[in-house]
Amino acid sequence: MGWTLHASILALNLAAIPLRAFVFNYFWGSCLSTVFGIWAAFLIRETRNEMLFEGDHMRKLLAGLTCISFVVAPLFADVASAADQTKDDDRLRNCGTVLKEILDVPDDIPQGLLDKADCVVVFPSVLKAAFIIGGSYGRGSMSCRTGEDFRGPWGAPTMMALEGGSFGFQIGGEATDFVLLVMNERGARGILASKVKLGGDASVAAGPVGRDSSAETDATLRAEILSYSRARGLFAGVSLEGSTIRPDNGDNQRVYGRKIPASNIVLSRRVAVPPAAKQLVSTLDDKTPKHKQ
Repeated sequence: MGWTLHASILALNLAAIPLRAFVFNYFWGSCLSTVFGIWAAFLIRETRNEMLFEGDHMRKLLAGLTCISFVVAPLFADVASAADQTKDDDRLRNCGTVLKEILDVPDDIPQGLLDKADCVVVFPSVLKAAFIIGGSYGRGSMSCRTGEDFRGPWGAPTMMALEGGSFGFQIGGEATDFVLLVMNERGARGILASKVKLGGDASVAAGPVGRDSSAETDATLRAEILSYSRARGLFAGVSLEGSTIRPDNGDNQRVYGRKIPASNIVLSRRVAVPPAAKQLVSTLDDKTPKHKQ
């Protein structure tokens, strides 16, 4: 009996081992699974929150930078515009200074040609540089006699641009002053309308120099534009064939505060002469007050 009971109990214990193992494994496996699941969920939530925080932080940062840019950009634009305005004013003053210095010398531009000119273009300190291929680039202004027939007093100037190039064996660089006399209405209206290529769209010739130089040479009779240069103190007629001149509409807008066609500026008589251009216009009025046929 005892042996039978003991064997029965032993059998039950042996039979219970797999059950206990199953219960143990199931219980601890469930616990571990639960703990791992909670931990994984926590990590996912924290990662998402961090990403959301960083995303929100970045959005706030970008929004702040955008607001700052909207505030600061106009300030930089105003500074740049003021700097450009100063350059334009300096350019106009330089045009007046250069023209006065040249016209004050009797043996430079013949008075007879100046009296017959419809417009005068001044490019102070045009930069010329060359190494095999040469080029020039300058900014200046042009004043014309007002009225439809270019017979009135000198009017407000339009800002102008000069660009040109040349080929050949050359090396060096210099700054040169240029003065152009526009001798007839066709040449003047062509320049005021658009870009003009000298020697192509408008005929150009080196202007004669000297008080006693004849203004009736074949070159001056045919040319729509007579060109002069001053470099290193030397003044002479010079050919600018191949170069182009055009109104500088961007500079005109800054000088006059609004978009105005170049022809309206110089011919309408309704545009006031800018303070920086007073010397340019007054010099022309003093040196050649009336247009002569």
